[in-house]
Amino acid sequence: IIYSRLLERTAYTLLVVLNSIPKVALAPLFVIWMGTGPEPKVAIALMLAIFPIVIDCVLGLRSVDPDMLSLARVSKASPWAVLTKIRFPCALPSLFAGMKVGISLALVGAIVGEFVAGNYGIGFQILVAQGQFDTVRVFVSLLLLGIVGAVLFFLVNHAERLLLPWHVSQRLRSDRSGGH
Repeated sequence: IIYSRLLERTAYTLLVVLNSIPKVALAPLFVIWMGTGPEPKVAIALMLAIFPIVIDCVLGLRSVDPDMLSLARVSKASPWAVLTKIRFPCALPSLFAGMKVGISLALVGAIVGEFVAGNYGIGFQILVAQGQFDTVRVFVSLLLLGIVGAVLFFLVNHAERLLLPWHVSQRLRSDRSGGH
């Protein structure tokens, strides 16, 4: 996307169009195409999560210091080297920001998939509890969803801390906690 105007126009347009369609409306199609197993749930989760991840990743890939790119050009670095050694490391903070948003949306997508074609899972439990007017079960399911969402978010956050110890956001965190 960052190297091709045509790909940027087509891929971005496709992403915007897909993001604009309510996933609940697409869920029955995924069930028809993929069955009632985990595949439609994964597809819906992916459709919800991909938009912020791609948008933030492209933003990060484009946000490289122009002086670094000039230095790479003068040093005759290959496009692959520029991508892997300069652009991608600089994009990682943005990519992780997109993944933090995306992981929560993916959880919502999985629940939507369970609403439409689930025989098990938290989303299915919410539907069953709703049908039985079991308020306590609905609240317990929602509490579990909140816990799962928080755990997934903090797993991505932990991966970010492990993979980006050099980033300013991690240095500021360790300075506040008394570390160096």
